[in-house]
Amino acid sequence: MNVSRSLEGSTRIEGYCEPGFEPVLDRFTENFERRREVGASVCMHAGGRVVVDLWGGFQDQEQKQTWDRDTVSVVYSCTKAATALCAHILIDRGALDLDRTMSHYWPEFAAAGKEDATVRMALDHTAGVPALREPVKRGGFNDWDYVTGRLAAEPPFWKPGTKTGYHMFSFGWTVGELVRRVSGKSLGAFFRDEIADPLGLDFWIGLPADAKPAIAPVIPYRPEPDDVLTDFVTALITDRQSTSHLAYLNNGRHDANSPEAHAAEIGGAGGIANARALAAMYRPLAARGGANGPALLSRERTADMARPSAETDRDETLLIPTRFSQGFMLSMDNRDLPSGNSVVIGPGAFGHVGMGGSIGFADPDAGLAFGYTMNRLGGGILLNERGQGLVDAAYACIGQSSSP
Repeated sequence: MNVSRSLEGSTRIEGYCEPGFEPVLDRFTENFERRREVGASVCMHAGGRVVVDLWGGFQDQEQKQTWDRDTVSVVYSCTKAATALCAHILIDRGALDLDRTMSHYWPEFAAAGKEDATVRMALDHTAGVPALREPVKRGGFNDWDYVTGRLAAEPPFWKPGTKTGYHMFSFGWTVGELVRRVSGKSLGAFFRDEIADPLGLDFWIGLPADAKPAIAPVIPYRPEPDDVLTDFVTALITDRQSTSHLAYLNNGRHDANSPEAHAAEIGGAGGIANARALAAMYRPLAARGGANGPALLSRERTADMARPSAETDRDETLLIPTRFSQGFMLSMDNRDLPSGNSVVIGPGAFGHVGMGGSIGFADPDAGLAFGYTMNRLGGGILLNERGQGLVDAAYACIGQSSSP
């Protein structure tokens, strides 16, 4: 069923929604009508076919440029899943070993007490380098060699493997440098050649000079008067030496909307995509390699990488309970905490959220691949009611629940 809905003002929703999946369309519409969505896209594959592919709203806060079919945006940490997939392709080929030390492939990383950090630890956020202590130079996150050199020399925040702490930005360089060292290609080039091009994705880790997609600028979150200060936000404000503050704010004044950031290969938070690309990336994983087209990974690797690898009641960075597999977020039901601290997906699902509320994931048990992107950020690092509501509606449409 082709969709064309006119909402209040000049907002429109366009796309496709298969009969039986109208609850996703309705929730997507409600996000614009009740939850101040500006521009967004949502896409869902079920049973190996596209059942929802919707977009709408505007690329900009001023509502001058419509969000069209091929509009993309910065998807922040949804990029980590793409980076992790690159590593798993190399693991599947036997070129990278989960239980080898990182320094086996990247000798410089053994410095300052990190000689025992393994590839598995890099993927599951236990490697001990969630941040850099000394100030990052202005624009430093756009300089791959600068950041990887800094991370190689950085003393660990804890003995690798003993604690879990979300590697907010650094994940893209610790895992991405392993991809580069083993494959001989930059992270962005490897992702393009092995994943994006074969699957036909509008998804980039480092935008090439000749690519000219319509990129919706990030609209920052503006705190509400009744916002509850979480431990993470309190640490950002009050303790400049905390892991939380350093991981998030010691970033060289990183500007996600700048052309320099778009061009840089920031594998932890700089990917540019839309919901269609996220869902299509997860489709082969949801099908356990049985989907038409490239399988990406063997069934064995897909199953292993989705298993819980690191779980904690208090993440060293986010200061909330977290659960990770090898490079992916698992369901984190923290709904007793303020909005933005939870992501609830099926018990066998794995994926990744992006700061402000975007998400992509696969649920092989449900045969579900899902993506949601937007330009107006919500509060918190994980999902807010816009994205979680769409996820809940998606599960309801296939007769399942995102909650056990």
